[in-house]
Amino acid sequence: MSPLWRRLSLRSYLMLGILLPVALFILVDTVVLYRQALTAVNTAYDRTLLASAKAIGEHITAQGEADAAQLSATVPYAALEVFEADNRSRMIYRISSTSGALIDGFEDLPAWRGKLPKLGPYAALVDFYDDHYRGDAVRVAVLLQPVAMQRARVMAVVQVAETLELRRTLARQILFDTLWRQLALVTVIALVVVVVVQRATRPVRRLSRLLGERRVDDLTPLAVADAPLELLPLMDATNTTMSRLHHLLENQKRFVRDTAHQLRTPLAVLKVQVQSARRGDVEPAQALEEISHTVERATTLANQMLSLAKVAQLAHESPGATIDWASVLRDVALDLSPLIAEHELDFDIETTAAPIQTHDWMLRELSRNLLHNAIRYSPPHGQLHIRLLCDKQSAALVISNDGPGISAELQKRLFQPFSAGQAGSGSGLGLAICAEITRTLGGSIELVNRSHHGQVVGVDATVRLPLASR
Repeated sequence: MSPLWRRLSLRSYLMLGILLPVALFILVDTVVLYRQALTAVNTAYDRTLLASAKAIGEHITAQGEADAAQLSATVPYAALEVFEADNRSRMIYRISSTSGALIDGFEDLPAWRGKLPKLGPYAALVDFYDDHYRGDAVRVAVLLQPVAMQRARVMAVVQVAETLELRRTLARQILFDTLWRQLALVTVIALVVVVVVQRATRPVRRLSRLLGERRVDDLTPLAVADAPLELLPLMDATNTTMSRLHHLLENQKRFVRDTAHQLRTPLAVLKVQVQSARRGDVEPAQALEEISHTVERATTLANQMLSLAKVAQLAHESPGATIDWASVLRDVALDLSPLIAEHELDFDIETTAAPIQTHDWMLRELSRNLLHNAIRYSPPHGQLHIRLLCDKQSAALVISNDGPGISAELQKRLFQPFSAGQAGSGSGLGLAICAEITRTLGGSIELVNRSHHGQVVGVDATVRLPLASR
């Protein structure tokens, strides 16, 4: 598409796209109609010339015998008067023998030297051609008139010419009439097209005006009830985009709000601890240990909140590459092995190949948070089992520990941000990050108590993720 067409508005594009082909068709149609009308006019006037030639031919006589007969003609003016009713044209005639000898008429009219057409429009010995007479263009009809008198049998050549003023005047009149009608037709079509295009593009202009008048923070869906069918895909896509933007902005607002709220507490505690250390209320070693513990909690909280924000960001990006979950899970378990050894857990892991289409960071963060959470709530010398199984469509990760179980009250807010299982045990963002990653990847997550003889003996964390398309 040329740059000129790209710069056109939708209305201009539609009107030009409709009117240009119509105007071209009407132009061609005008030329065709004019030529057909001109042909019809010439045919009608040629019949007049033929009638004149026949009328003159009726006044030709022959005297003598056989081929030696002499031709003569007495053509009264009345024979031509009916064909000269219009002063804008003149009739000229010439009667001659087949050898070209003049018998009657205008001597300076050029003699006919042509041949009779094989298939003419008239069933007679007639020919029509264009010539010039005294500097004027003329149309000439030639009639080979047989003359039979008693013993004479000869052929006369009758030429009747007409100047073209009347034909040209009529042709111009036909052309002007045709042009006026076609111009009126183009005008009507143009008006109809303009009105229809204006009405057809009105919803587009209305949609543009509504979007332009919206507030910056207004991301409510567009009303599609009365929208034309052609605009529904555009409006649905716009509403989908607005929904994504609304979700993204809400996440950002929540992140800023939660960050301000959650970081305020450790910073306030840190300030109090520093002031207490300065006053000498506690021993320096104890003060440094308390400050270190507070800084560590604030750092963990900040890192987890950044992780939660990163999950929201990656949710709006491409799915990423295909990654083997089993390999990631074993790497994470190896990284956390010192923590497992510190708790003296009976640990075992069983995996199978599980290709997942995602970002490597998301899969590692999901596995790390789940395993770290299971280690934290496992009692010393307890058991910790990891199993990664696959079926045809999904992979299931089950992490089982011998923890104290989950209370009914905690079950209600288990995956909500800042809902720690025990007071002071963490920031409460680990499971929220896992739930957000699982939702982004189109999977599911659940934590359920494992019972034996009616007693809670541990917790099973189960995550299911769809396998990558092969």
